[in-house]
Amino acid sequence: MYVILVYDMGEKRVGKMLKLCRQYLNWIQNSVFEGEITEVKLKELKLKAKDIMDLDYDSLIVFNIGNERWLEKEVVGKERSSLDIFL
Repeated sequence: MYVILVYDMGEKRVGKMLKLCRQYLNWIQNSVFEGEITEVKLKELKLKAKDIMDLDYDSLIVFNIGNERWLEKEVVGKERSSLDIFL
């Protein structure tokens, strides 16, 4: 499945969440990630995220696109992280 993940964390937890999300998805902008991920890996990511989060203050939102081919993305301005892969 293809997902877009965004989070809003307290200042003390942002670094830990960034590091965690980079293990599973592609960083595209501050607190925003996207990429292909299995259901099992997504569940694992969410469980680990809950360990980092203050559930009364922080939020994590996952948009399940299903398949990248259904996603139309337009970047206006500077693209923070290109997903192009060169072999």
